[in-house]
Amino acid sequence: MCTYSTEKLDLAQSSGKGPEGWFPLRTATVYYDHPVHAPDEHTVNIDFLNPERGPGARVAVELSLDSARALLAALRTTVERAARH
Repeated sequence: MCTYSTEKLDLAQSSGKGPEGWFPLRTATVYYDHPVHAPDEHTVNIDFLNPERGPGARVAVELSLDSARALLAALRTTVERAARH
């Protein structure tokens, strides 16, 4: 089921790569909804954007819940390790 729960955050000093190469990212939106392309009925979706650069400055990700959990764990581990250095 769709939660219609959306988290939007500002990104600082981040980059994404789209069809025209690398560009600075400004925002990320995370939500649980129907995917456009993934085979699951619902996915955790992440859109990385730079609205000032138009629709081509977007990187979209659709993750199964298991993949989203694995990514969350990997991010947590990586960030904690990096913070110790």
